[in-house]
Amino acid sequence: MFIRLAKPLNQRLLPLHFHKTLARPFFMGRTATTTVRVSSPSYSTDYAPSPKLVGTHNGSFHCDEALGCFMIRLTNKFSNAELIRSRDPQVLEGLDAVLDVGGVYDPSRDRYDHHQKGFEEVFGYGFSTKLSSAGLVYKHFGKEIIAKELNVDEDHPDVQRLYLAVYKSFMEAIDAVDNGINQYDTDKPPKYVNNTHLSSRVGRFNLDWTDPDQSSEKENAAFHRAMALAGSEFLDSVRFHVKSWLPARSIVMECLSARFDVDSSGEIMVLSRFCPWKLHIFELEEELKITPPIKYVLYQDDRSQNWRVQAVAVSPDRFESRKPLPTQWRGLRDDELSKESGIPGCVFVHMSGFIGGNKTYEGALTMAKTALKL
Repeated sequence: MFIRLAKPLNQRLLPLHFHKTLARPFFMGRTATTTVRVSSPSYSTDYAPSPKLVGTHNGSFHCDEALGCFMIRLTNKFSNAELIRSRDPQVLEGLDAVLDVGGVYDPSRDRYDHHQKGFEEVFGYGFSTKLSSAGLVYKHFGKEIIAKELNVDEDHPDVQRLYLAVYKSFMEAIDAVDNGINQYDTDKPPKYVNNTHLSSRVGRFNLDWTDPDQSSEKENAAFHRAMALAGSEFLDSVRFHVKSWLPARSIVMECLSARFDVDSSGEIMVLSRFCPWKLHIFELEEELKITPPIKYVLYQDDRSQNWRVQAVAVSPDRFESRKPLPTQWRGLRDDELSKESGIPGCVFVHMSGFIGGNKTYEGALTMAKTALKL
């Protein structure tokens, strides 16, 4: 089954044009089929060099090979590659790259399967989740893709930072779901079913068994849509990290460096400009070996222009704070809170003590300094 995508996929779904060509039949499932080439003739030219051929299996598909096929075509080596969907070993042998089928992992030959006995490849850098075909493609080509998005060389330090961040926040879940790895180490059944994650949504593109049209053409069109969905969300993740995550990390790092200018304890950080800071706090504290850890973060609320005092959580996935604001302040507001705390300009303290507010920076800083001592 041949699918020809004449340009790298973008976030839009390219139109499909189907035509059959004479070719050696191969086996799809249990029946021999005629080769079907899916093409976009308007993008092809007679003098263009022969494109490389990237293969994956036909039949039912998953998120990992849909995403892997999308990503590999973002590289210089496989840009404009044609996609071949087959399980025939003779067909696969002649291809330039093969993903999720063939029983071989050999990056020197661009073979990226993960189903074979003895396969235990992981991403490295402290990650222990076994890779899927998507993870294998990302491991070997992720830096190139990110460097292109940043418009820098692959050895730029920001490329490595984003390479790890995108794997942690996006790619690892694809690997884990495809390999059947539970998110939690427990035998207890989940409290609810989640069929809204990317792997589930990609899976729903597979042809329904009740559909009277089970043709290879319709299956290939479904796989094309799966690639477009997985690929667009991958690019969204990369671009978020380029445009938002990386600048926020720089701001948090600068503010961490200035923490002793705020208070001699080093436990209060002031954001010079509001940005998403919570995850960066934990990662940078570990990376920079910061002790004692930050207890409070101060920032200005853009809407009210008041200042916030927010207690840092014990970990990124926990609600409990390292040091909540004092019990006697919680649930109080305005003058009542100012009277109780002895600090002018107080606005509120949440019932859980995870956040409070003051009309001025000086007042918010005094709340944080006082809370450290109580």
